[in-house]
Amino acid sequence: MDAAVQEAKLLRQVNALIVAHLRDQNLTQAAAAVAAATMTPLPAATSLPNHLLRLVAKGLAVEQGEAARGGGAPAAFDSAGGGGMGRPLATNAVDFSMQNVKGPSKSFSKHEAKHISDHKNVARCAKFSPDGRYFATGSGDTSIKFFEVAKIKQSMLGDSKDGGRPVVRTFYDHMQPINDLDFHPTSPILISAAKDNTIKFFDFSKTAARKAFRVIQDTHNVRSVCFHPCGDYILAGTDHPIAHLYDVNTFTCYLASNPQDCSAAINQVRYSDTGSLYVTASKDGSLRIWDGISAECVRTISGAHGSAEATSAIFTKDERYILSCGKDSSINLWEVGTGRLVKQYAGAVNGQFRCQAVFNESGEFVISTDEQTSEVVVWDALTTEKVARLPSGHTGAPRWLEHSPVEPAFVTCGNDRSVRFWKQTA
Repeated sequence: MDAAVQEAKLLRQVNALIVAHLRDQNLTQAAAAVAAATMTPLPAATSLPNHLLRLVAKGLAVEQGEAARGGGAPAAFDSAGGGGMGRPLATNAVDFSMQNVKGPSKSFSKHEAKHISDHKNVARCAKFSPDGRYFATGSGDTSIKFFEVAKIKQSMLGDSKDGGRPVVRTFYDHMQPINDLDFHPTSPILISAAKDNTIKFFDFSKTAARKAFRVIQDTHNVRSVCFHPCGDYILAGTDHPIAHLYDVNTFTCYLASNPQDCSAAINQVRYSDTGSLYVTASKDGSLRIWDGISAECVRTISGAHGSAEATSAIFTKDERYILSCGKDSSINLWEVGTGRLVKQYAGAVNGQFRCQAVFNESGEFVISTDEQTSEVVVWDALTTEKVARLPSGHTGAPRWLEHSPVEPAFVTCGNDRSVRFWKQTA
């Protein structure tokens, strides 16, 4: 975690230096724009004029000296190991800064779906592993089913060698319904959050394991969990209005120092890809953006879904925007730096059950479900045009949709207790 903390602090120092430098050059509008986009405090005055220039000059001199002596890069900038940031900031993210995008929307490729399993009660959540090789589903029957994607694909082609059984195993260790799941970014560990106030750890590398090998006992119903990209910390959204941050090694729990009048339970917590920020979606309809290092609230979007619950919120790959979904049947895209509503994706009804809106693996499409028609609904992320309504095959309302992070495939599960796997066919 130390490398991640130091890198995040360094990024914030660089942002502050850039803002101060622009102010020094009397580029006040540019300084204000960069400060807003990076959520860097705008300084009233600069105590060290041209400080950035001096640092750059010193750095260049050191670099030239290293080159002359045949030295390599400083050790501080060597590639990070397991304790570093999970992923670099994406540079190929969809550019949502373009307003009123004209022209035809993209066409969503055809997908085929296969019913792959049933729980004994409502299937409430699903999650893919970071490499897309596995996914798991959690149910009101307190069980967790663990699947291998390759086996599902084989069964869809009709050449499965194990009788077409894609469920690798089922975990049983909770006393109450499962609310959320997440995978460790690098280790074969799956965690689950449940109404029994616990977060449980399962080692899926051990084929005989059916029970958790570690347990975090919280004080509240744990509604949502998310690993930090380095894997050393877990965020938990609970019935308590402030997210609980747990150290994975010690189980020490940390709370934000400036809760910003938080008063409602948290439906979902999610880190950005680098872990520099996280977002909470609350039952009071608000979204809050938090500093991933200091756990300070840096922006509140009150009434993001009116008085209805905000049920999900995720960052775009470049961390500049947040996609949220709520029980007001709206799916909204927000700018992180300003809290401004950028786009809305209309046409799916969700007012009774917790739902989620996600991007596909390329970020070009927004995908969610319609509890009224039991359909999967797809929008062009840039134009906001609805480009597909796919019959889900569920006999009851779909409760969750989770997309693979690496390929055109996703999972739906719902009130009919079933789990369905979707993959692109053309």
